[in-house]
Amino acid sequence: MTQAVHDLRTHPVHLGLGAVAQAQPPFTGMEWYAAYSERTTGDGAEGRLVSMYDFTESWDSWEMHPAGDELVVCLSGAMTLHQELADGSARKLTIGPGEYAINPPGAWHTADVEGPATALFITAGAGTQHRPR
Repeated sequence: MTQAVHDLRTHPVHLGLGAVAQAQPPFTGMEWYAAYSERTTGDGAEGRLVSMYDFTESWDSWEMHPAGDELVVCLSGAMTLHQELADGSARKLTIGPGEYAINPPGAWHTADVEGPATALFITAGAGTQHRPR
């Protein structure tokens, strides 16, 4: 029998086709995402990764999700999302506890924090790309 209770900070969840929620192996770093993509490739753009992270420093990279929107919910602290939208425009969105923002498909984004912050992410992860900040 699989463990019924997981810590979302260490064990993200995949929401797949047919309304299935699948606990994922422990998050181990950036290489984890490639393995996740291989495990869930059959769900295509409809699959969603649900994850939660604690931040004490601003992000050191940008990322972009071409397959769909990413929902970012701030649970504690505050974070400023920087988005480079597909039409070439840029915007900056600051969210606090209980507030959310959406990273549209194709938008490169990163985040700054001024103190500890925790955020929940629901991501269409297929085809995600990263670049240095």
